[in-house]
Amino acid sequence: MDGADERYNPAVMQPRHALFLMSALLFTCGIGFVVLGARTSRGTSAPVAEALQPIGTVTHIMRGIVDPAANVIFNAVSTTVTSAGVEEKAPSSQQEWDRVSDSAAALAESGNLLLVGSRAVDRGDWTKWSHKLVDAGVVALEAAEAK
Repeated sequence: MDGADERYNPAVMQPRHALFLMSALLFTCGIGFVVLGARTSRGTSAPVAEALQPIGTVTHIMRGIVDPAANVIFNAVSTTVTSAGVEEKAPSSQQEWDRVSDSAAALAESGNLLLVGSRAVDRGDWTKWSHKLVDAGVVALEAAEAK
């Protein structure tokens, strides 16, 4: 029983739970961006965003930054229950935690990139989802740094 008690220690599960929740939120944000990205552009860019020169498209950002980073976070923790028992997976070395932290920071920054220039489809839902992606990335980053 002592081994089982350690596996379900709330202090250990809290960062894992936060990473799982952030993964689910990031997945939802990604779906939102796909839906919103299909809409046509309606507004003009914000003055600050006009000063920046976007290079990649929304698709480049999603495939090159968001998807790989979200996969690292989503796959960082898992629980597998089999007839042989429960197997918990979580980062165990500083290098593994750094990879999760780096991915979380990339997600947060990708939300900002989606607001630059003509990438923003509109200033309503697109902006809201972009900010939610930034917020989710920050929460995942804080959870990874707290281990």
